[in-house]
Amino acid sequence: MGYRLLIVDDSSIVRNVLKKALGMTGLDISNISEAENGLIALAKLHEERADLIFLDINMPVMNGMEFLQELRDDEILKAMPVIVVSTEGSDIRKAQLMELGISALLRKPVPPEILVETIVSVLGESKHDN
Repeated sequence: MGYRLLIVDDSSIVRNVLKKALGMTGLDISNISEAENGLIALAKLHEERADLIFLDINMPVMNGMEFLQELRDDEILKAMPVIVVSTEGSDIRKAQLMELGISALLRKPVPPEILVETIVSVLGESKHDN
């Protein structure tokens, strides 16, 4: 069974670019869900399972930091791996993200080969051979 991924980003363009890049990775992906903010993402996670979350930081309604705090406070969801994909990269922000237990931090735009390396590193599974 393939990976079930959730992309949380307020930009539909960024979500589409990330979906396209994920499609080019050669990884076995069975489902990619999308949410335009953290609040919608939390609701989706309570409805359907995800193996990995790709998260932006700067979003309206509920930003990435708020989402991470809610996720980590949720007994059911708290162990879920999160890869932050953002243009933000200050040392202070990185430290805050690490405190909230992110699995990785990637800078936009992310090349497909970096996505593969990061997903494999985070989930500990090998690349799917087509």
